[in-house]
Amino acid sequence: MNTRVLVTLSLFAAIGAVLNMVMPPFYQGMKPDMMLTMMFVGILMFPSLKNVTLLSIVTGVLAALTTTFPGGQIPNIIDKIVTAFVFYGLFLIVKKIAQKVATATVLTVIGTIVSGTIFISTALAIVGLPDGATFTVLFLTVVLPTTLFNGAAMIVIYPIIQSIFKRAKLVTA
Repeated sequence: MNTRVLVTLSLFAAIGAVLNMVMPPFYQGMKPDMMLTMMFVGILMFPSLKNVTLLSIVTGVLAALTTTFPGGQIPNIIDKIVTAFVFYGLFLIVKKIAQKVATATVLTVIGTIVSGTIFISTALAIVGLPDGATFTVLFLTVVLPTTLFNGAAMIVIYPIIQSIFKRAKLVTA
């Protein structure tokens, strides 16, 4: 694995962790998962199976370490790994147009909805939902707003990262 790719993926994961920590909570202390956006950017910029595997595990562990969801450590790890591979599969389907900001944004929206669904379902099965919340309430109050934030963040962040990569002459797949 290329050292430059590893360093870049590490930076994406670190930036995602910082975004995750500074994001204010939405509903009963639960925060939107901004780390997803950076994971998706990493997959878009370096789309290979080994990069997706590494990035999903690292992102899952960082999300588990920074979660404010009671008992959300295991659901975070499961969610990031599954979501990364779903996102990668969708990326492979639209590979020819995946470098367009609109396509990246649509993939991010779908990926965030998949992530939220997996996270809430896994949390419900493993630890239960906090304060008697239901799947629907958490989906509407946390997942949908997070989807909007992540979509908007991708619209802003992705062109900037593409521009930096072009100027630095970093090669992407």
